[in-house]
Amino acid sequence: MNCGDRELAFDFATAAYRSRGVVRELIHRFKYNRQMHLRHVLARMLREGFRDARLAGMALDAIVPVPLHPAKLRAREFNQAEVLARLAGPRLGLPVADCLRRSRFTPTQTHFHREERFENLQGAFELKAGSAVSGRLLALVDDVLTTGSTADACAGVLREAGASAVVVITVARG
Repeated sequence: MNCGDRELAFDFATAAYRSRGVVRELIHRFKYNRQMHLRHVLARMLREGFRDARLAGMALDAIVPVPLHPAKLRAREFNQAEVLARLAGPRLGLPVADCLRRSRFTPTQTHFHREERFENLQGAFELKAGSAVSGRLLALVDDVLTTGSTADACAGVLREAGASAVVVITVARG
């Protein structure tokens, strides 16, 4: 419903949970309160998204975590998407490809409406030098998918670099 009128760069997005109640609380405690012990349960929840029937028969090549801007990474001290990807990857038999970087600082998306979120992220991501994604089927991972604007911006960069497909898998959806 949130993206039916928009052409998105990713093939589809899936999450095993809704970002409500206990799930939302777990994500917030991990992400904003640095309760790192929650990373294991959240990684397990992320792995459940990989059970989506649309992934059956798809041979994923790698997991790509959504990157944080260096300033936000310094403030938070960790990238929640990368932590979850590095825990989930080995259990799924998939390598983690650290191939994206956040090249432009953007204000937090939480204060923007749907259209503003897409505009806010234009040109905010780029492919890291030497990253080979051409012809690869990639799973872009993050903690929460709300409007899909972050996933779309990241997937657009991966597609422009030649990725054959990009699917988005998150712990929860807003």
